Order: sequence, then C-alpha cells, then structure tokens
Amino acid sequence: MELQIPISVFSLTSLVFLLTACNRPTTTLDTPAPPLTRAEVDLDRYYGSAIGKTFDNVPWVAHVRAFDLNQDGLMDAIGCEAKDNEVVWLRQDDKGKFEEIILASEMQAPVHAEVYDLDEDGDFDVLVSCMNIVFPNNDKIGALIALENDGHENFTKRILLEGVERVTDARAKDMDGDGDLDLVVGQFGYDQGEVRWMKKVGKWKYESQSLLHLSGLINVCVNDFNKDGHPDIAAQFSQQWEEIHLFENDGKGNFADKIIWGSTNHDFALSGMTEADLNQDGLPDLVFTNGDGFGPTLKPGPRPWHGIQWLENKGDGSFIYSRIGDLAGAYSPVVNDIDQDGDQDILSVSGFNDWQKPNAESLVWFRNDRDRGFTKVTLAYEPVQLLSIDFADFDGDGTGEIVSGGFPNIPPYDRISRFTIWKETPDR
Repeated sequence: MELQIPISVFSLTSLVFLLTACNRPTTTLDTPAPPLTRAEVDLDRYYGSAIGKTFDNVPWVAHVRAFDLNQDGLMDAIGCEAKDNEVVWLRQDDKGKFEEIILASEMQAPVHAEVYDLDEDGDFDVLVSCMNIVFPNNDKIGALIALENDGHENFTKRILLEGVERVTDARAKDMDGDGDLDLVVGQFGYDQGEVRWMKKVGKWKYESQSLLHLSGLINVCVNDFNKDGHPDIAAQFSQQWEEIHLFENDGKGNFADKIIWGSTNHDFALSGMTEADLNQDGLPDLVFTNGDGFGPTLKPGPRPWHGIQWLENKGDGSFIYSRIGDLAGAYSPVVNDIDQDGDQDILSVSGFNDWQKPNAESLVWFRNDRDRGFTKVTLAYEPVQLLSIDFADFDGDGTGEIVSGGFPNIPPYDRISRFTIWKETPDR
C-alpha cells in the first residue's frame, strides 16, 4: 500500500544508510527540476458516481484494482478496506450497476490486492497484502493471504506468510524459470522491513528467501528491466531512505541489488510506484509519486517537492530521472492512454493537500504532449483525500473510466468518498 510513516530514531538501518549514502545517484533535490509551466483545469471532463455500499463511518480504502474477476466481459473492481478488515468485490452487472460483495472478512488490515491464477486451475485468485495495523508498529504482525477461487466465485483464505514485518505489496511471477508462479513480497515494517521472494515448491507451498532487510518498503514492481530475458524486481523504500532499488535476476532466483535512484531529502515522502513503458520504446520504465503524509512527527500536507517522477529505462540496468510535474500529496500513479491519442499519460490523486482551500487538487491527469512534455490537467477538487485509483474500460464503450478509493486520515471529514467511478462526460 502507498503508506509511508517516517521515523527519526537512529537504528542499525540508519548506520547502513550512512555507509551507503556516498554511493547514491544524483537526485532531484541535488539538481532541482524546473517548475511545471503548462497547467489546465478541466472539471467537466469526468463526472464521479459513488458505487458500493453507503457509509456512515470514515472509510479507509487503501487500494483499488480494476479486474473482471468472474470473466463475464464486464469490468469489476477489487477493494481493500483496511479499517473494516475486508476485501470487497464491486461486481458490475449488465446494467452498469455495481454490487458490493465481501470476498473475505477479518483480513488483518488489507492494503493491496492483485489478481492471478495462483493455483493454475483456470480461475482467478486474489493475492492480498496485510499490514494488520496501518499506523506505526514494530511488531511482526504482517501477513500475505491468498483468496482461493473455487471457480464459482467462492473464496477460501490461505495464509501464505505471517509473523513478519507488515506487508504492503506482493506480485506473482515465475522468477526462476521453472514454469510456475513464485511470489515477490514487500514488507514495510517500521524500524525493520524486507524484500523477499517466495519460490513455489508445491500447491500453496513456498520457500522464502530474503533479498534485503530495509524498512519502509511501499511497492514492488516485477519486469525484465535490463533486457537479459529474466524478470527483475524494483522496490521503492520510504522512511529515511527515500530510494529505489533494482534487484537484477540471473534467471535462477539469484539477485544482485543496486540503488538506481535516491533522494537526499529525508522528507521526500515517496508514496507509490508503477512500471510502464511511458515513452513507448519497448523498455519498462518506472513512474513514481512522492506526497506521503502518514508520518507521526510532521504535520501532513503539501510540500513544494511533492509530485510525479519518471525513471526512464536505458535497457542496461540504468535509468534517467525526469520530473513530470507537481502535485501536493501525490499518490497512486497510473499510466495509460487517457485521451486515446496514441501516447501514454499519467493519472494521480492527492491523499494529503490543504483541504481548507476549495481549489486544492484531488484528481489530476498529466497529459502527454510528446517530446517529453506533460501538461498538468486538474480533473477534480473533490472528493478529497483519495489514496488509490485505477483505469479501465468499465462501460465497454472503448474509452476508459477511473475508479478511486478514499482514505480520509485527517480533518476535515467532509467531501469524502469510499468508492467512486469517474466517467467521461458525453461529447468529450
């Protein structure tokens, strides 16, 4: 999940930081990017409609993922409600209505869900990362849980990992070339965290191997980043580290770790990362946000360095940093061709902004103007305190819609939402 809680205590991991800081790449704080000069406001492009059940209490939707879970040709969404400890299925019917179904309860604060056929039986299961407690905690209370689909949309919990630092992200991929789906797991922890991969050794059986012990892990991305034919792992760390690591895979499940980007600002507030070919050169890039405000020591809210970043893949394990644009409290980067003009755009939301201001941005589109230029288009000022979005064609008209999840964490608790579908206004 895109939650980051900075710490200030000096620990063993702090010592490692001091020893490795001299090897960090040049960062955005060392060479500030020029301010974004192209910006627009288009509040009429999308209109939002609430979906799912009504709510009385403040919701904590930590993650939302668009996926046609029952493969009926209608796009659905999977949501993680961390306060209610539920994973829910927003199932769409042929009339465009969404029914909210609880896939699993008592889920130990689920914060991220991805969908795979984990047991290779022809239907889709849900892989859920659980923090157990969302806010700072040093206990080993994290869990990784699979929701096994029986083929009739009945789901059974299978605990794949427990008693570890709080888990924030997990992906399934064949990491060692043996033909089955292994798991890559990110553990935020608090003072301690971890990157691990879990080799599949039997049906619902895995063997774990730790790749790095480091706190504050938010997201992991898996792809062949260095063009050697083997899937690698990119991992984003917040806390005092504020850096991104690449674990290069030799194809046999052995990984070499290196830092590919890092910030000298310990309040840089990394908050989320996705992999996508942003410039369409055939290489997977990394797009990431910084805008976290979940820390216990600093007043949450906008910072001048919050925004969207791009690590352009050069294909040899190296990346070039670019600043895309500014967005206070930026979270949940999504890359897609939003306006269907043939290039890749970026969507993002603000989880932490100055919500006392009526024009504090909530939902933003960074429109790709080609030639490495982006225009920031503000799509909505409310609902506020959105934390997660996804983009897919929900209504089957060939254009995409946005699904968002709200996680109000600080007052004011008005103008808030739970799940929302954003559709393009007709004739746009």
